[in-house]
Amino acid sequence: MEMMKNIYSRINSWLERKEPVALATIIESEGSTPQVAGASALFSEQGLLGGTLGGGVIEADAQVKAARCLKEGKSLYYELELRGDSLASEEAICGGSVSILIDASPLKHLETFRRLKESLFSRQAGLLISKVRMKPSGDVSISRRWLGEKPALEGIGEKEISSIAKEIEGSRHEGAPKMIRKKERGEGEILFFLERLSPLPQLVIAGAGHIGQAVAHLGKLLDFEVTVIDDRSEFANPKRFPEADAICVADISRAVADFPITSDTYIVIVTRGHSHDAEALRGCIQSPAAYIGMIGSRRKVALMREKFMAERWATAAEFDRIHAPIGLKIGSKTIAEIAVSIAAELVLVRSGVEQTKIAGHR
Repeated sequence: MEMMKNIYSRINSWLERKEPVALATIIESEGSTPQVAGASALFSEQGLLGGTLGGGVIEADAQVKAARCLKEGKSLYYELELRGDSLASEEAICGGSVSILIDASPLKHLETFRRLKESLFSRQAGLLISKVRMKPSGDVSISRRWLGEKPALEGIGEKEISSIAKEIEGSRHEGAPKMIRKKERGEGEILFFLERLSPLPQLVIAGAGHIGQAVAHLGKLLDFEVTVIDDRSEFANPKRFPEADAICVADISRAVADFPITSDTYIVIVTRGHSHDAEALRGCIQSPAAYIGMIGSRRKVALMREKFMAERWATAAEFDRIHAPIGLKIGSKTIAEIAVSIAAELVLVRSGVEQTKIAGHR
């Protein structure tokens, strides 16, 4: 499952400050490289602001070039070999190559990025089309368009875009970014970089205590769209959860039941007590959520399972898919360690790795 996991999830906040920034994107990679096509990073003249190109020599080189691009006001396209003598002696030899685009004026595309953000936060995927015109003089010009799921393909316009209509239509339904080269007679080359971007998976945390707070922080770092639910405003508020995308102060069981849960929703139940956990679980146990995890001892979980079976609130199969006790078995004891074990389990499920392959998982 592809998702909006790069700088595009945060770029608007930087651009709206109207400060000079450069957007660097790997648009093609071959062989063994630390990052693949689509990886992006935002730079100021002082250095990295967000995102990543994989660190190491690639990012260091891009940072220097980005600073120069900002100073000169010119965008740049270049290729970097990651073989042998091309790397510093202390760098690991990856044995591949990357093509990188540095946009010296991403602010010109602010409206495109705004539409992108609006689509993704409306839970709609779309296609970002970046057209790069490279002239024989070496000058590079960039234009960008956002194609949401609803607009018709004919509405894109431009003769060059129409010439790759088949590739565009294919990329609207495929996850991997694609780069297309088009030669211009006597005028250089045009590159089209197509990126299908999807909304971030949703992480719903029922419980705004210390564990919920730590999980919310890690969830944001791991590219989830974070929603926190609790019935106590003194706990569920922006001061305690500055990174949360949404905070819901309401009856926990009702709020969980009313949440628009999809197969891209991950639910973590870490409320302040057994009864609240049970009510939160009742609200989502029959949902299509990708993950439902609940905190508690094995004894507590076993007793709750008996209760759910006796009351016919769920079938055995429905209860047994719950991750309870929550988190990977890493011997966690502190709040931070418990949060790490939960976050690791979220990543495990999101990546599609069979949990039975993880020794000692349960």
